[in-house]
Amino acid sequence: MSDLILPRIQVSGDAGRMENYEAAVRCAGGLPVCGYAPAPDLSCAGLLLCGGGDMEPACYGQESRGSQPPDPVRDRAELALFDAFLRAGKPILGICRGMQVINVALGGSLIQDLPPESRPFHGGADHDLVHPIRSSERSFLRQLYGPVFPVNSSHHQAVDRLGRGLEAIAWAEIGFPEAIIHRSLPIFAVQFHPERMSFGHRREDTVDGAPLFHRFLVLCRD
Repeated sequence: MSDLILPRIQVSGDAGRMENYEAAVRCAGGLPVCGYAPAPDLSCAGLLLCGGGDMEPACYGQESRGSQPPDPVRDRAELALFDAFLRAGKPILGICRGMQVINVALGGSLIQDLPPESRPFHGGADHDLVHPIRSSERSFLRQLYGPVFPVNSSHHQAVDRLGRGLEAIAWAEIGFPEAIIHRSLPIFAVQFHPERMSFGHRREDTVDGAPLFHRFLVLCRD
């Protein structure tokens, strides 16, 4: 398919670390428009917020309690991106940090540092760990993957209080959300990394992440 008729997807992430996200969008049938802290480009059909470092705790009304040093430039840019695409009614997909940005943008809060008992399951910043998560009964994740399924993780923060309009549809072993959707808008997000579970990065010890990108691209074509 010609790039001229592919849906353009704005992708925001860390400079030099968006290759896997870009590849997944392309394999799912989109044309990624990648940038670090970009201005909103509403000629794009949808927004993908990538993984990365911790948000500034002041963004959700807290002092630092285990957060790593933030990138305030990226924080401001991605909150503005989310607001612009939200107001335009365009689809938004968040991955890892991106899920946390969506939650904070809608008034939610974060667990700044997961408790030690969760570390064997969720990993640090430099490697993936594989663990099962549980999906809600009527969610699209249940339809895709069943009630319990294995995913990858590489994070030390997580969604705590849910933002306005958001609903958790999957949970980790200690109860924090692993996936969220908006009840009325085309917004969904996951804490794990489907870009490292799909297409050229498909792995045997997790489910296939490709259906999540295909779902997002379907929303972007509607």
